[in-house]
Amino acid sequence: MQQEMKYIYMVYQKGSFSKAAQALYMTQPALSIAVQRVENEIGMPLFRRDHQPLELTEAGKVYIAKIREIQFLEYQLEQQLGDLSSLKTGRLRLGGSHYINSYILPPVLAEYQKNWPGIRLELKESGSGDLISLVKDNVIDLTFNCNPSPKDTFHRIPAFEDRILLAVPAAFPVNSRLTGQAMTSDDILRGVHLTDAPAPVNISCFSDTPFLLLTPGNNLHERAETIFQDSGVTPVIRMEVSQLVTAFHLCCAGMGAAFISDRLVTVPDDRVLYYQLDSPLAHRFFDIVIPGKTYVSVAQKAFVDLFVSYYRPSASQVLSSTEERLS
Repeated sequence: MQQEMKYIYMVYQKGSFSKAAQALYMTQPALSIAVQRVENEIGMPLFRRDHQPLELTEAGKVYIAKIREIQFLEYQLEQQLGDLSSLKTGRLRLGGSHYINSYILPPVLAEYQKNWPGIRLELKESGSGDLISLVKDNVIDLTFNCNPSPKDTFHRIPAFEDRILLAVPAAFPVNSRLTGQAMTSDDILRGVHLTDAPAPVNISCFSDTPFLLLTPGNNLHERAETIFQDSGVTPVIRMEVSQLVTAFHLCCAGMGAAFISDRLVTVPDDRVLYYQLDSPLAHRFFDIVIPGKTYVSVAQKAFVDLFVSYYRPSASQVLSSTEERLS
């Protein structure tokens, strides 16, 4: 891609000439001159300079769209040439939430890097909605999503499951009313919550309990809202945070109850008690999401196979058909 295009795309990403110049390690006057040269050639401005952050003009929108097309074609070429090396070289761009990147991906990425050290791994962290947009724009090669009714044309390969539990500080009075249904961290580590006992609870039992909820845009925010609505409960919200892991740690510190994934419970901790919820939304099924109409590299296929074999070892049918679905 031409150097001027890289300059213009960086200005678009940063929203200002000064920030783009810093990122490009060049002076702002030099960057402005380079962009103005392109604008003079096409006879139209690319940015509305009276807006902060900068906004694209109609010509700018067309220009950026074409830059993205060029970037994608260049990356596809890189992938296809890399495939000729039989996974000795290449690049794989993954995206996940903080929960996915911290608790789900590490063992798989470590094994992947061990098996194919020549593949450069790039990991992006964002919210689930943003990550789907990044797949659509071909900024990342794959991500994870648990939307039960997706409305897109992406490839989706069943990846793993988790259970949503209600974590409640052990010191909260509500626990004394539910002694037969509360579980400890040792119970979760032993998989007791994956059985029929203890009996699940209705969220209405915690109508007077302060909650730590995730912010809108998180999958678990929408699920929590529906669980409350289905039970006719208006929750007492103590705080909203953007990360599932943050909510869990705040719960452990005694600040409020939180909806968490069972995969966050990795060590014994007597500060929190856990409850199963009597809602189908408490069982999540995650898919690996890959663009549906683009070239799928050998590096992507190798990652999918490795991930599925790690988290779904009994799903031989899923694993054996992965190659077919991605071809």
